[in-house]
This record gives sequence, structure tokens and C-alpha cells, in this order.
Amino acid sequence: MTRRYLETMFSPAVLTVQAAEGAPGFDGRGVAGSGDVLGEAEVAFLTARDSFYMATNGADGWPYLQHRGGPRGFLRVLDERTIAFAEFVGNRQYISQGNLTSDDRVSLFFMDFERRARLKVLGRVSRCLFADNPGLSEAVALTGYRARADRALVVRIEAYDWNCPSHIPELYSREALVPLVEEVERLRRIVAEAGLDG
Repeated sequence: MTRRYLETMFSPAVLTVQAAEGAPGFDGRGVAGSGDVLGEAEVAFLTARDSFYMATNGADGWPYLQHRGGPRGFLRVLDERTIAFAEFVGNRQYISQGNLTSDDRVSLFFMDFERRARLKVLGRVSRCLFADNPGLSEAVALTGYRARADRALVVRIEAYDWNCPSHIPELYSREALVPLVEEVERLRRIVAEAGLDG
């Protein structure tokens, strides 16, 4: 856990509940410095994702959670404190977009079920039209992907935390399983051709 994440999320109310529940005190010992910049591990993890969840805050106080997805690597790391992704046209409800007009804070949740790893990111969002920023359009462009986008969300990272792997189910994508299934089929054919399957 980074120090900034600890300072942001462990409010006095949270600390009071932790104390009441007998949780170990979180006083900042053993956490990283306050810079909260992305390192090699974080960059590799983020750019390998094909989806994540984004929570925004509504003006009435209700949180809203939305899935964001695309081809592997659609999330781009622009620098050690900034990530961005194309905002694809969806069901046109614009709840996240509306929430961001009054509160630019987001919480992003990234999962890797195969490796049982998760990364939580807190940040502040800028909504950028490609027409106003052609360089950003090029930075988040996805060759061959058919979804339409006219803007990107740029997230300035405030803090992040690697979460423990407890209770994460071990799930595999079709992309990971297809080569294994093909190899099983190949071996099955070899066994059948050699007459060893009976």
C-alpha cells in the first residue's frame, strides 16, 4: 500500500471501525513513499488489461460503478502518474460522464483473474475531445478496433494499492484456453491415429 492511498482511504471513521473490530493499526509503517508513481510492475499490469471497473460519485452522493473494456492494451500509460483510454460510444446513458462534471474523482479497479492479482487506483479525470487534442487521439488509438470514440478520459493518479489475492477465483480467458484446447485435440488425434484410444 502506498502512503498516499493510506492517507486518502483511512479516514478517521475507518480508523475508528478498525480499532473497534480489533484490526491492526495502520500507522504508515512499511508503506511506500508519498510519490505514488507507477513503477514497471504497475505499468505492465495496467497495459495488459482488457477491462476494468470505474466508480464515480453522483451529485446526490450515490456512487456509480461502470465497466470499461476493449482489446488488451486499450488502457495507455502516458507517464508515471497518468493513464488514459478512449471513451467508446456505449448505451448513451452518460451517467459516468454526468458524474464527472461535478466531481472529477474516480476509483478504478483492475483484476487479473488468471494470476489472482488486483490493483486499485484513485485518480482525477479530465475528459478530452479528440478534436481539441489530436495528439491524445493518436496516443489512445486502437488499430482495427471497430468501436467508435470521439474523446478520451485522462486519469491523473493520486494513489494506488495492490490488494491481496485472497478470495480471487482463478479464471481463464478464452484467449488463454484456446491453445490448450487445440493441443489436447492434437494429442487426441495422435492417440486415435496410433490406435491407442481403444
